[in-house]
Amino acid sequence: LPFGYGLGLLFLGGMVFAETPMPAHEVEVSEDVGATLHLEPNDRPRSGQNTLAWFALTQRGGQPIPLSDCNCELTVYAGSGTGQTVLQRPALRAIAAEGRQGIPSATITFPQPGAYELVLEGTPRSRGNFAPFELRFSVTVAR
Repeated sequence: LPFGYGLGLLFLGGMVFAETPMPAHEVEVSEDVGATLHLEPNDRPRSGQNTLAWFALTQRGGQPIPLSDCNCELTVYAGSGTGQTVLQRPALRAIAAEGRQGIPSATITFPQPGAYELVLEGTPRSRGNFAPFELRFSVTVAR
């Protein structure tokens, strides 16, 4: 869902997810959690180069979810659709970006150009903060 520039709000199934000012990025929603995927540099990953992937996680109502509140795991799959293979499960670390603290992130090196899928799964560290979620992001990597 493209937000363009400026402050955007995502309305999905009666839920509101606030979005910080930035260019359009891929947004996914599962249960009462939404996330925007950002890839550095410039949302254009290149094969053989380190890519910083970070996820602006948000609860219903716009409350950010820092990594310290989430048992999160990231899996990187090569390919798309059926026949995907697990490429890596990079460790997540908290970073600060776009005025937020504790954002889940990981450094990924995509081995070759093509289609990949990033799957971010999480459960709350404190019972009842948010529903367990699985968010899937499609990524195309250039040379």
